[in-house]
Amino acid sequence: MAVPAAIDKVKIIVVGDSGVGKTSLVQRICLNEASTNPGWTIGCSVEVKLHEYKVGTPVEKTFFVELWDVGGSTSHQNSRSIFYNPVHGMILVHDLTNRKSHQNLGKWLAEVLNRDTYIEPNGYNYDPEQFAGTQIPILVVGTKADLAQTLRESSFSRSSVAEESGADEINLDCHQIKCLAPGSTNAVNLSRFFDKVIERRYYSREVLSGHSTPTQERRRFLKNNHID
Repeated sequence: MAVPAAIDKVKIIVVGDSGVGKTSLVQRICLNEASTNPGWTIGCSVEVKLHEYKVGTPVEKTFFVELWDVGGSTSHQNSRSIFYNPVHGMILVHDLTNRKSHQNLGKWLAEVLNRDTYIEPNGYNYDPEQFAGTQIPILVVGTKADLAQTLRESSFSRSSVAEESGADEINLDCHQIKCLAPGSTNAVNLSRFFDKVIERRYYSREVLSGHSTPTQERRRFLKNNHID
């Protein structure tokens, strides 16, 4: 019996302060549900989405996108690093009505990128120069756009963290299904971000120069162990 073709996957971590709407965002992306009252995330929860890479082109391919919703409680700060290895992409989430949650995005970025180093008692210090142009694709998401009156009064300025790290950025009301309606600007930008993560993971120069992809490793294992 033929073995079905394996579907490669990428892992994207979703981080930000408690209460900014990370779980609502993940459920909206993966389950197409507008969650009005999600519970607090303790540790980490994972949802999976099928994504068509480069849809409509000759290289179109299906991938699994894993979204790791990491709890934002400060009491778990010392144990969160176990969720950060490996990481192929990162979504930084902040509440558009909570300026502090935006200011803390730099600390979240530093925590993830310094995951293998000692954690300071007051958290990681964010150094814009250190993380400028980081190789991990990043998407900054502002939530609760419906409650942010400033969005109706004037155009929302680009996030400083997005500017410094070269990240993409979108603003959403995750309680509305239409916020990521197919063909909308937000949906297109999200799809491009997923493509960028996949591109970096499987089609970057480092991979093409000889490093094995997970699919190649699985095939080698099946062949070496004579599994049909």
